[in-house]
Amino acid sequence: MTQLTDLKFKEKKNLFIPYIMSGDPSSEATVDVALTLQEAGADVIEWGVPYSDPLADGPVIEQAANRALEKGMNIIRAIELVKEARNRGLTIPVVLFTYVNPVLRVGEKDLVNKLGEAGIDGLLIPDLPMEESGSLRSLTKEKGIALISLIAPTSKKRVVAIARQSEGFLYLVSSLGVTGTRDSFESDLTGLVENVKKVTDTPVAVGFGISKREHVKKFHTIADGAVVGSAIVRFLNERKDQLTGPEKEKALRELKGFVEELIS
Repeated sequence: MTQLTDLKFKEKKNLFIPYIMSGDPSSEATVDVALTLQEAGADVIEWGVPYSDPLADGPVIEQAANRALEKGMNIIRAIELVKEARNRGLTIPVVLFTYVNPVLRVGEKDLVNKLGEAGIDGLLIPDLPMEESGSLRSLTKEKGIALISLIAPTSKKRVVAIARQSEGFLYLVSSLGVTGTRDSFESDLTGLVENVKKVTDTPVAVGFGISKREHVKKFHTIADGAVVGSAIVRFLNERKDQLTGPEKEKALRELKGFVEELIS
């Protein structure tokens, strides 16, 4: 059993789940950022793996992935970074966010073993259809690792099936399209969350486009958590020179303040 499959996790409210890209702006900075996010109050970290042909990533995260790929980051190294972060004091749950192709290149069984060895609590693969997840789900269940499910506004006919097999938390996509900061969201998210809650007690976290304090507060009233990705990745990119130089501590303090403001 990992933290996300522990019953205590289901009791948490107002979850704050930041996303970071492994290796951007550097491997060492990724670990520093993760520890800072934990200190600032993050409940879970989505640990992104750079991929050259992403399905769900908007321009900010796609550019971060390209920068990380240029520096040699890959899924194995990303997992090793989580292990490094654990050794340095990261205790909150970590979800590896990747795509199908990197998983297949490593092999499902080998990947799940590596996740367990690194202390990773969950796995999120946005381009893996529910109908094709059976073999991987069996492997993750053996290790107590949560295979995170996604529900989009277009998933209404499949909500019950997806929700009933959900583990850890359900990632509810707020809007059609790709990730990226935005001001408007689908209008019937409240109804969608209510329908999900009728068939599962898995916490529901809303993501895609959440970038402001008022967004986080809004979705904390509708659902159990909020995922913030592009806003944090952009914030880090704007400070990439400081994060990899002598002003690292200053940049990390600014990151902590930025996150504390988001969830205050």
